[in-house]
Formats: sequence, C-alpha cells, structure tokens
Amino acid sequence: MDKRLELQGLLERVLGSQNVYFQPPENVKMKYPAIVYELDDISHLHADNVPYTRNPGFMITLIDPDPTSKYVSMIDDLPMCGFDRFYVSDNLNHWVYVKYM
Repeated sequence: MDKRLELQGLLERVLGSQNVYFQPPENVKMKYPAIVYELDDISHLHADNVPYTRNPGFMITLIDPDPTSKYVSMIDDLPMCGFDRFYVSDNLNHWVYVKYM
C-alpha cells in the first residue's frame, strides 16, 4: 500500500473523521479539528553506496480551536513521530509533528 494513503487512514482513525487533508489547495474550506499533512523529507539508508530503503517523512499539523486538544496525545503516541513546534494563528491552535513511515 502507498505510504501516504496508509498515513491518511491512520490520521482519519486518530481524528475520528475525514477532516484530514493532504496538501489542500487554498480554496478548500476546512472543518475543525483538522489535520493537514505534506511530504517533508525522505530518509535513506544506504548499502554499498546506494539507497537501500527510503522512508518518507511527513509534516503533520493538527489544527484545533481547543487549546487542550485531546488529539495531541494521540498523535504524540504514533510510532516514528516527533513534536516540532506549536503556534497560534487566526485563533486556531497548531501542533506540528514530523512522522516517518
């Protein structure tokens, strides 16, 4: 299965809804809480000087009007996932993570 589609399903299960968007265009009206994600990195392991495995890293942003969002701990518990930063924009709280698949 495609790793991006696998992540899409995982994030939909975490959120309990389909408010999960992969690189949404600006004209998309999002419903909150929501998760937005995009490809951020590709990690390589090398053997004999050639890439042996490739693991895509996705930047995942949880957007929730609730500053004590219950989804933070759920995303925090995902394997190969690390917290990057938090910020507030337009009265919405944003938690940014990087997850490798």
